[in-house]
Amino acid sequence: MSEKIFECKRCGFCCQGESTVSLSPEEQQRIASFLGLSLKDFLKTYTVSRGSRVEMKIVNGHCIFYDEEQRLCKIHPVKPFHCRRWPLHPSIFKDKENFEIIRASCPGFNETATWEDVKSLLSYKKFT
Repeated sequence: MSEKIFECKRCGFCCQGESTVSLSPEEQQRIASFLGLSLKDFLKTYTVSRGSRVEMKIVNGHCIFYDEEQRLCKIHPVKPFHCRRWPLHPSIFKDKENFEIIRASCPGFNETATWEDVKSLLSYKKFT
């Protein structure tokens, strides 16, 4: 395939839901520093704890850092690994059905891209 398989449309679909990605301690500190906050203030203002997981809060159905007006991530330069790799989640390399589900929900995927295209252009090992 000579065309791009994926190009972000900034729709915010990947930034919405009941929960967000968990943040590693390093990501928590990096985001806090980027925002000019202490780790304690960052955690209190922008995150929720779910058992042992620390996640970003949800506001209006989206991650607290998704700017609906500008359609972008407010912490883009330091966004978590799981956000940076989306929609190239490891599950799409393991199972064609997972690829089809994610592709159907993400308008950034080229409509003609196939699971085989994704697997041939991207090494599974890069994303695990």
